[in-house]
Amino acid sequence: MENSNTPQQDKPQTNKLSNWLKTSITARMLIVGFLVIILLIPLSYINSLIKERSFRQADVVTEINEKWGNNVLVYGPILKLPYKTYSETKTYNEKTKTYLKETKTHMNYAYIFPERLNSDVNVDSKTLNRGNFESAVFTTTMDFSGHFIPTNLIDKGIKSEDIVWDKASVLIQTTNLKGIKSEMVLHLNSESYNFQTNFNTDDENNSYLDTLESNFIKSEDLSDTENDNFSISISFNGTRQIDLIPIGKTTTMSMTSNWADPSFVGNYLPNDETKEITKDGFKADWKVLHINRAFSQQHLNKVPNLNRFAFGTKFMVMVDEYQKSERSAKYGFLVIGLTFLIFFLIQTMSKIDIHPFQYLMIGVALTMFYTLLVSISEHSNFLKAYLVAGVSVVALITFYSKSILKNFKFSMFICLSLSALYTFIYVIIQLENYALLVGSIGLFVILAIVMFVSRKIDWNNG
Repeated sequence: MENSNTPQQDKPQTNKLSNWLKTSITARMLIVGFLVIILLIPLSYINSLIKERSFRQADVVTEINEKWGNNVLVYGPILKLPYKTYSETKTYNEKTKTYLKETKTHMNYAYIFPERLNSDVNVDSKTLNRGNFESAVFTTTMDFSGHFIPTNLIDKGIKSEDIVWDKASVLIQTTNLKGIKSEMVLHLNSESYNFQTNFNTDDENNSYLDTLESNFIKSEDLSDTENDNFSISISFNGTRQIDLIPIGKTTTMSMTSNWADPSFVGNYLPNDETKEITKDGFKADWKVLHINRAFSQQHLNKVPNLNRFAFGTKFMVMVDEYQKSERSAKYGFLVIGLTFLIFFLIQTMSKIDIHPFQYLMIGVALTMFYTLLVSISEHSNFLKAYLVAGVSVVALITFYSKSILKNFKFSMFICLSLSALYTFIYVIIQLENYALLVGSIGLFVILAIVMFVSRKIDWNNG
């Protein structure tokens, strides 16, 4: 008798639970919230996919740059002046009971910066593509001119007769030795001097800079009372960036390029009054005085590391599609949550039954937006990819909601709401300085609309 009554007792409880899940607002909210959390899993995979493709882009760009040429940093020309120093040692002689003095001569080097350094830089830029990725590359000609003043190292404790004039040379250091396109010749006064590479493993401060050293300078070219005028021209294949270290007591640089989106970087900005940036390129010039930087014109024993004082221009592909896709994916939780909220309000206010599986299908469709966005943006620009992905997903959900809600008015409301939401997110992505402000105002407006629409819902039907 008891066994026959058990199913009759369980059946009403099962029906009661099923009825509560179908009719209770609280149950619907719990189910919808659970589905939103579940959909965070594919969103996390999509973010990982975007980062993976971004890393792939960085690898391809690095490969292109390594074959074309590295970024260009020029440190020089620097006058390398050898000088003698002396040390004495005393040796005690037991037989004679006297000390023997021995004087040793050591060769050291002084590094002299020019009094004036002028640089005229002409840059021809373009983009190189490999598959779906591109990198900004350039060919540049850098014409240097200036002068060294007659060298006096007395204030460094070095006598003039200790300077080895006939062993002096000129150094130029650069990050892009393999990108140099032609032979380098130094013109000093009336003479010309060729350069050779000078590999030095002891230079720990500038270990990533390659050194070029000229032939020995004729002593008469350095002992004139007049200024020692020099000129040199260097042609590079390079990528990303051109920098110059302002070692002249007065350093000027003028740069002309066909690149329309320059980014001026480093310790010093160009003259704002003469700077010109157009769709066809830019012109800029810099002037740095010795009082603008914290180093002297003469250094002993080693070339100092002055890389942090460099200034110049960065040549980059300004549009980073993966960065925009990643920013868009960060709003995935907001898009899914607000879309589910719209369906939830429609379901609650119109008494239309929407199955959790249907919510899940809508959520999966929303996550597909980001995979479409990433894949299409690799073959087109971000705006076209965003439009195609957005229209596709909005159309899919609109037609699907028409079959669920059985009402054209509701499905059109879904279409307009999603379109407005995707438009709002696109505007935020494009903004930089005002992204937080516009986003905050937009979310406040959305919250106000939800509060206004939901005020008539009977929340006691729990």
